[in-house]
Amino acid sequence: MNWLHLYRDRIRTAEEAALEIESNQRIFLSGNCSVPRMVLAALTARAPQLTNVEIVQVLTIGSAEYVAPELVGHLRVNTLFISDNVRAAVNEGRADFTPCFLSEIPNLFKSRRLPLDVALIQVSPPDEHGFCSFGVEVGITKPAAQSASRVIAEINPRMPRTLGDSFIHISKFDVMVPVDYTLPEVKMAGNHDPVTAQIADYVAELIPDGATLQTGIGAIPDAVLSRLTDRRNLGIHTELFSDGVIDLVLKGVITGERKTLHAGKMVAGFLLGSQRLYDFVHDNPMVELHPTDYVNDPFIIAQNERMVAINSAIEVDLTGQVCADSIGHRFYSGVGGQVDFIYGASRAKGGVPIIALPSILVKKDGARLSKIVPTLKPGAGVTTSRNHVRFVVTEHGAAELYGKTIAQRAEALINIAAPEFRDELTRQAKALNYL
Repeated sequence: MNWLHLYRDRIRTAEEAALEIESNQRIFLSGNCSVPRMVLAALTARAPQLTNVEIVQVLTIGSAEYVAPELVGHLRVNTLFISDNVRAAVNEGRADFTPCFLSEIPNLFKSRRLPLDVALIQVSPPDEHGFCSFGVEVGITKPAAQSASRVIAEINPRMPRTLGDSFIHISKFDVMVPVDYTLPEVKMAGNHDPVTAQIADYVAELIPDGATLQTGIGAIPDAVLSRLTDRRNLGIHTELFSDGVIDLVLKGVITGERKTLHAGKMVAGFLLGSQRLYDFVHDNPMVELHPTDYVNDPFIIAQNERMVAINSAIEVDLTGQVCADSIGHRFYSGVGGQVDFIYGASRAKGGVPIIALPSILVKKDGARLSKIVPTLKPGAGVTTSRNHVRFVVTEHGAAELYGKTIAQRAEALINIAAPEFRDELTRQAKALNYL
């Protein structure tokens, strides 16, 4: 059948598409800035007629009416990374959390450890051959769409056509819903406070010419990128990138010419940013998006020489254990790709794995807490083990931990803690027989 005929035959409204979902099914919801919000809204409206529908997702941007308390028993989220719009539901027991490395999520679907009945996705319009691009979210969504029994796709002309391993033919769609709305935008960090600026200065000192970078979104990665204008031939291999890379490309700093894998290409799994980013990546042959079982595979990452991985943390203890996913017993986010990239960078020739964080947390009531701690909070998850950590950076400097004893680690970390906490940390380290 000609794909144009197929396209016309499978067009439905969002409300009609929602009728395809039945009780007791497991649904995959495409995330980040590609949430199919028209079909999701129709499903949420229909939810009182359904029971025990599980929604598997990773990180989603925007409101999340589908986790409202009144929908308990009808829709239940199982998230593999906790975004702020579902955090309360997870910690109140109204939603589930499945810990998993980002690199291993696709195999949950492919192996049918988490078999998917329906995938709800959003894609670009088909090209002349009938292929749609997954656009700004390829990493998890493509493997989910390939694994699900049925696929419901919103076709949005505002979705950029990204290249790489990012395409799916419309013959794979059981239902297609034409939509036309702008993608959500994630605001950049903007002006950097003095603490962020100092952290970025120390991190930038560790980045050589010809490095391949993994940077995420947020104040610290954005500030680091802004300090690399004097570097030459940087590359990108990262689970996500944002607007911060654009100016470095335009200035000729990011070229990818010295990359030892995918030379000349910026490789990622998904994108978060502004309309400027979406315009930049559209049909851009320099940008390739791939599923995360490839992008985040530590043994793929390690093939990039001079691989620099920059990740953050909630707290780091004096032995080098990193907690980035919970605040004590309270779940906060997830492991994401931190371990994938820290391990991959540590295995790379000339690799530089970095954990960067402010030394102090200032609470709403003005209380000041050290983020360099004697021991992690009870119940806190160890995201990155002390065996994987190499560099920890705060606004007070960089501590290199690789090959160091516990005593040497404790001393180095105390030296980059906030000065007001160093005496107490030293006392605690002695009490623990670290010093």
